[in-house]
Amino acid sequence: MKFRSLMLAAGAIALTVGPATTALSKVEGDTIILGSAISLTGKYATNGLHTQRGYDYAAKVINEAGGVKVGGKSYKLAIKYYDDESTPARGAQLAERLIQQDGVDYMLGPYSSGMTKAIAPVSEKFGVPMVEAEGASRSLFTQGYKYLFAVLSTSEQYLASAVHMAAEERKKNFKSPSEVRVALAFEGDPFSMDVRAGVIDNINEYGMKIIIDDQLPADLSDMSTTLTKVKALKPDILIISGHSKGAATAARQIDEMKVNVPMIAMTHCEAAKVQEKFPNAATGFLCPTQWVETLSKSDPMFGSAMDWNEGFKKDYPSYTSVPYQSAQASAAVYVFKEAFEAANSFDKDTLRDAIAAVEMETFYGDIKFSENGNNIAKPMFMRQIGSDGSYTLVEKFADMSYPRNVTY
Repeated sequence: MKFRSLMLAAGAIALTVGPATTALSKVEGDTIILGSAISLTGKYATNGLHTQRGYDYAAKVINEAGGVKVGGKSYKLAIKYYDDESTPARGAQLAERLIQQDGVDYMLGPYSSGMTKAIAPVSEKFGVPMVEAEGASRSLFTQGYKYLFAVLSTSEQYLASAVHMAAEERKKNFKSPSEVRVALAFEGDPFSMDVRAGVIDNINEYGMKIIIDDQLPADLSDMSTTLTKVKALKPDILIISGHSKGAATAARQIDEMKVNVPMIAMTHCEAAKVQEKFPNAATGFLCPTQWVETLSKSDPMFGSAMDWNEGFKKDYPSYTSVPYQSAQASAAVYVFKEAFEAANSFDKDTLRDAIAAVEMETFYGDIKFSENGNNIAKPMFMRQIGSDGSYTLVEKFADMSYPRNVTY
């Protein structure tokens, strides 16, 4: 059986590693070794590569800035990778190999919630801290894991900002948020149900009234029944979550049925290219994203969000638009740097406690972990589609174009 591995430090050095490879220590000389099973082949390969490049770029920038200081010495970061082939069982196997055979004591997460669900029990079993950037599922953080931490916003936060903005609109007009009438339309997959759970929590917080609560079929191709009710009952906000096909179906039928709700929020706008396919109907849509380069956040290591974006594109010029997967991957590496320096130790449990105590502002957004390991300081960011198809960052209600008033 062959294992594909890559080791990256200040520069990129490719190694092919077989089963008889000599175990690595957690720190070799002046180098701290992080490990990751990442999808470089299979269905997640594209986003796996985005993630790997984000890890590598962060390690390079940190190393060039003097590395990580522990015990009065400076250490470089290196990352050892195995290709998990987008297969959960393979990911779990390789995570154990990294820890047991290669001696890796610090893990970066894989790509996707499914792969993270497979690997987290392994790092937990061996008491190895793992900072992940690509597993958004809420259920990852209800298992009682002590060694798993995520820099990204988890799925229950995806559309929470839309509810807060609807509340802001009422307060601005000296009315109660409890007057807001909400229509919900969610596919029944685990991701959408996680998103819905977060929305329900926020609706209940404000005492808003749910007047439509429809579960849509997977691989959605028709939501006319829901939209007929929307036209009749006239909610103040319509919230939709599915995947790319569902978003495209929703936008198409909102256009065909001339649905005009003051506020519409939905997931997967960009993936479904709703702004290109249905530019009139999509005008005013609120669409969540993990990160944008125009974000007004910065840090001493990477500078502003735009600085990070430009630096990354300089190293990887094939990107015209940098995916958020790369940005959040860099943020995960940055957490390790800060935690090592705060712990002033390589001990796994001391480091784990330092990660748990992290509070930092970064180019990617604020990072602070709950006792369950999810990031509770960074919201999902909302962008609104303009009449020209462009996306504009909406950080508060005052940034919005409201109401969404489309002429059909």
